[in-house]
Amino acid sequence: MRFDIRNRTVFTYTGQVVESQNELRACPINDDCQRLLDYRVTVSPAARVFSHVDYWGTRVDSFGIRRPHTSMEVVAEASVETRPRPLPTAAPRFEALARPDFIDAHIEYLQVDSHTAYGDGVRAAAERQRELAGPDVVGVVLSVHRFVGSTIVYQVGATEVGTPVEDVLAGGAGVCQDYAHLAVAMCRSLGIPARYVSGYLFTDDDSLGDAPGADAVLVQTHAWFEAAIPGWGWLALDPTNGQLVGERHVAIGHGRSYDDVQPQRGVFLGPADSQVQPAVEIRRVAGGELWRPAPGLHLDEPLAGGGVFPAQPVSLVHGLPESRPQQQQQQQQQ
Repeated sequence: MRFDIRNRTVFTYTGQVVESQNELRACPINDDCQRLLDYRVTVSPAARVFSHVDYWGTRVDSFGIRRPHTSMEVVAEASVETRPRPLPTAAPRFEALARPDFIDAHIEYLQVDSHTAYGDGVRAAAERQRELAGPDVVGVVLSVHRFVGSTIVYQVGATEVGTPVEDVLAGGAGVCQDYAHLAVAMCRSLGIPARYVSGYLFTDDDSLGDAPGADAVLVQTHAWFEAAIPGWGWLALDPTNGQLVGERHVAIGHGRSYDDVQPQRGVFLGPADSQVQPAVEIRRVAGGELWRPAPGLHLDEPLAGGGVFPAQPVSLVHGLPESRPQQQQQQQQQ
């Protein structure tokens, strides 16, 4: 499939902000099942955008606005092609997880952090899935996937960005970020390397329709997880929707948890509070259509004074201002 994606976030401040420094992770990755065709970032008020690839392989666009402003608009536009992801061709037993070379290659995805720290509840739930599935690693991962999808009820507002997975399991409700974190934590508790993936999910039906933009949907950023299968690779699963990750999923990046692939974060200096309004539109493009910046992607006009700059490489990542910054972040909810 081919998609045009427009990710627009508007920050509105209750007063004047002296300056702000921001990072954006919105660029789809390139891998065996996904190919990036084009990408650009627009910032208003105008700011030069610098890009680098972080430790986890995700493109990061950085920009600073060093003059007073009361709002900020960030737009990332991408065109990407996807294809179905293959299913595992191996069925390794749990003994394969203990190979030193496998552990060394995936050690960072076995460690826990604040989002995936588990206790007795998560550990017991994971062990129960292992008992049900038997010694096959793929079978256990699929069992964990089904358990999370059937146990957690999707409910916006039930959790916050930092809600522990033990609380998610006990409360039985959350958003896609919580589904992914719980699945990652359960896999790691069993010695299965697992990672958190941030991206988009195209949710419309299969009919392209005749009218321009008829196959466009409004979504939010999405999250799922991947588990490492010895002798094969990464198995991608979407427990929020109870499905394998396929050609309707567009991956932006992966890491140990949400913190490694947070879509947008930054700091601003000033006495103001902020409100965040994210909006993502995905339009499916007919297979034979060459990509071009699509008028249908532009839901409204940019804020006055905006500017478009190609993202440029940077050899030095600048530190964030020190004087009483306030953090801007948003929970992945779709």
